[in-house]
Amino acid sequence: MATAYLGLGSNKGGRINFIQNAVIEIEKIFSTSVVKASSVYETEPWGFSDQDDYLNCAVEINTKLIAEVLLKELKNIEIKLGRQDNKKWSEREIDIDLLFFEYQIIRSVNMNVPHPQLEHRKFVLIPLNEIAPDLNHPVLNKNISELLKECRDELYVRKYEMNEKEIYVSGRQ
Repeated sequence: MATAYLGLGSNKGGRINFIQNAVIEIEKIFSTSVVKASSVYETEPWGFSDQDDYLNCAVEINTKLIAEVLLKELKNIEIKLGRQDNKKWSEREIDIDLLFFEYQIIRSVNMNVPHPQLEHRKFVLIPLNEIAPDLNHPVLNKNISELLKECRDELYVRKYEMNEKEIYVSGRQ
């Protein structure tokens, strides 16, 4: 089994429902299980500020799939859940990023792992730090906790308080 870390985000429509349904669908991927999920965080949008705030979380999974197949499955989940637009930094029903896959460094036309620029984005680092503070970035040779301390991103990231109608499906720690 390989360990991978995913970043999930949504800022369009029923944001928490998209996050919850993505976690459910990830667990349906062949030979894949969710091990841990972070809290959900509400964050300022990155890139274009003229859009709604995001909900973001990080998820640790175990899988028997290779990285390329896993990424394809994750993109299929985005489509299944109704993702409409794929423009960079645009509003999204759901976005599922493959942040890390084991300690592999993969650079190809179709994928970049570790996910590029994650060390500059608190909306990725804060939830990831919650579930894997000692995870080492294989390119930068620093752990997530160190990267978070060094991060200069000034966009706000705060824990999302769910109302009584919202039940987060994971709760795994």
